[in-house]
Amino acid sequence: MLRRFVTPSRRRAFGSPAADSVKYALAGRSGLSHALLYIMFNPSRDDVRRFFIDTWRKQRSGEILTPLEAMAADWIVEHPEYHAELEDAGRSAAHDYTPDEGRTNPFLHLSMHLAISEQLSIDQPPGIRAAHEKLAARCDCAHDAQHAIMECLGETIWEAQRTNTPPDSDAYLQRILRRASRG
Repeated sequence: MLRRFVTPSRRRAFGSPAADSVKYALAGRSGLSHALLYIMFNPSRDDVRRFFIDTWRKQRSGEILTPLEAMAADWIVEHPEYHAELEDAGRSAAHDYTPDEGRTNPFLHLSMHLAISEQLSIDQPPGIRAAHEKLAARCDCAHDAQHAIMECLGETIWEAQRTNTPPDSDAYLQRILRRASRG
């Protein structure tokens, strides 16, 4: 899904220039508190992968989940194509997902679902919640709407990296609204 925005120099999902831009786009312009940002957006690539692998293990074994783990588990359930990878912790935690493989990095994809969910919950950038609702009505599915927003976020991050400027939250919202208006 975001493959077209990832250049060969940005092949790793976390600990890379692309990840730093994701962190900035989700944090620097969204109004989230610095403490929340540190907890949610400063982990290493291994920490992020371990979080999703452990969350899926806990979900499958019926253990109690934290609120963030519960949100992550909901998104994992929505993506059965990632279940086997999350269950094979040793292989998937160490795997470098490259655009050349022609498949999506499940950890980046799930992280973006979490980030967009957080943006929607606090309506940051202002208007994203209404734009999502409009897009979800057009798509007939909130999950498909999130995927469309993910494309808009990826394009916004790519543009910021290309121009060496901070991500533009207004342009991000306009991209979402354009998708919502397509007939």
